[in-house]
Amino acid sequence: MYAERASRLNGAVVWTNTPTAPGPGRVLPDGCMDLLWHDGRLLVAGPDTRAHATGGSPGPWAGVRLYPGTAPALLGVPAHALRDRRVDLTDLWPAARVRRLTARVNAAPDPASGLEEAALSRAADTGPPDPLLRRVVTALDAGRTVAATADELGVSARQLHRRSLAAFGYGPKTLARVLRLQRALALARAGTSLAETAVRSGYADQAHLTRDVRELAGVAPGELLGRRG
Repeated sequence: MYAERASRLNGAVVWTNTPTAPGPGRVLPDGCMDLLWHDGRLLVAGPDTRAHATGGSPGPWAGVRLYPGTAPALLGVPAHALRDRRVDLTDLWPAARVRRLTARVNAAPDPASGLEEAALSRAADTGPPDPLLRRVVTALDAGRTVAATADELGVSARQLHRRSLAAFGYGPKTLARVLRLQRALALARAGTSLAETAVRSGYADQAHLTRDVRELAGVAPGELLGRRG
């Protein structure tokens, strides 16, 4: 069973998941990075460019999903170094530091609240993220082109690409594509037809939506949404 709530950390989401269905699950690209707890260990999920198949060890998971562009400052590594990866936090931070943090999370009333406190503490030490990054996400999520976004922010296309790699893990075109997928899924899950979803999300047509969903999610929209026909 999956549950989530807004975090006290600006823009973040705290979630828990105890898989009940057999077989692997599917985590879709969303532009975010996650600080994870599982089986007493701390891990980091990097930004995905395609669906990530979950599996392996059974049991509950907890996580803090960090708003696009905010994780690199907290973790001290560029996002592109973790693209399409799941790594132990010890791969990024000194082992002694991770042991202390893990002990605090495991001693918390629940792992999710422990992770949230850890993220809040780290954010207090690192300061706020670059405000330009949120403006990039806002512009691209509104459907603006990469060129228009760069002009609006007063940076060159090359500068935007370089900063996007470090902050989001991939260039602005890929980020725009991922955000468009999430817009489309939100509409479709709310009952909007796929044809109307395609138009309202910024796809050329339903065929374009179907191709993009297949490439990013690994399955057709109907299968992803549990629809027949």
